Amino acid sequence: MIEDIQHLLDAYYAWLKDKTALRQVDKWVEITTPYLDRHNDYIQIYARKENGGYVLTDDGYTIGDLERSGCRLQSPKRQDLLKMTLNGFGVQLLDNRLEVHASADNFALRKHNLVQSVLAINDMFYLATPMVASLFYEDVVSWLDLLEIRYTPKVKFTGKSGYDHLFDFVIPKSKHEPERVVQTVNRPNRDTAQSVIMAWIDTKDTRPTDAKAFALLNDSEQPISTAVNDALSNYDVFPIPWSQRETVQEQLVA
Repeated sequence: MIEDIQHLLDAYYAWLKDKTALRQVDKWVEITTPYLDRHNDYIQIYARKENGGYVLTDDGYTIGDLERSGCRLQSPKRQDLLKMTLNGFGVQLLDNRLEVHASADNFALRKHNLVQSVLAINDMFYLATPMVASLFYEDVVSWLDLLEIRYTPKVKFTGKSGYDHLFDFVIPKSKHEPERVVQTVNRPNRDTAQSVIMAWIDTKDTRPTDAKAFALLNDSEQPISTAVNDALSNYDVFPIPWSQRETVQEQLVA
C-alpha cells in the first residue's frame, strides 16, 4: 500500500513539473500552473526577486474576476471568511492582490500555498447565480451548528510532502467515532476532487490511523458525476452530496 501511494505522489509531482510553464514579463516571471480556475483557464501567478527573496502574487486576478462576475466580497461576513482562508495559507491581501513572500528554501511551499488559496477562494466565493442567498460554506456552518456538532474550522495540517493543506472542519474523536475531517466542495469536478484527494493522501498518514475524511459536495445546481464520486471513494474520502447530508448526520454528531 505504501508503494502504491508513493507511486501516486511521484506521478503527481511529475505532472506538476511537466505542466508548469514560465515566461518573462518585464521584471516578473509568469508561472502558468496546471490547475484550472472556474473558467477552465490555467491559473497564472507571478514571481520576482525582492530584498534577497521572492514575492509571488496573483496580480489581483482572483478577487477582480469574482467581483466582475457579480460576487461582491464587501460584507463583514465574507471579509471575515476571506481573511480566515488566507490566514490559513499564510497569504496576504494587498489591494486585492493575493501575495506571499518566499526565500529560496521555501519557494516551492509558498508557491503551493498561493495556488491553493486561489483555488479555495474561487471555490468558496463563486456563486452560480446572483440569486443564491448564501455561500455553500456558510450553509454547511449553519447545518453543523444546528446539529450542535463540535468542530474546529479552517485547520491546517502539514502532509508527508512538507506542504500544508487547509481543511474546512475537523471534528475531534469521540467515544463512538474517530477524528473526522470534513471538506466542502462548492463546484464538484475533476480538479476540485483531485485537490481534495491529493490533500488527504498527503495528510492521512500524519493523522490518527482511524481518521475519516468526508467531502460535502454542493449538488444544488447540478448532479454530482459518477466519476467524481468514484474518484473520492477510491481514495478513502467519503463523498456526500449536500442533498443527502442526513446520511452522515449520525457519524458527525457522535
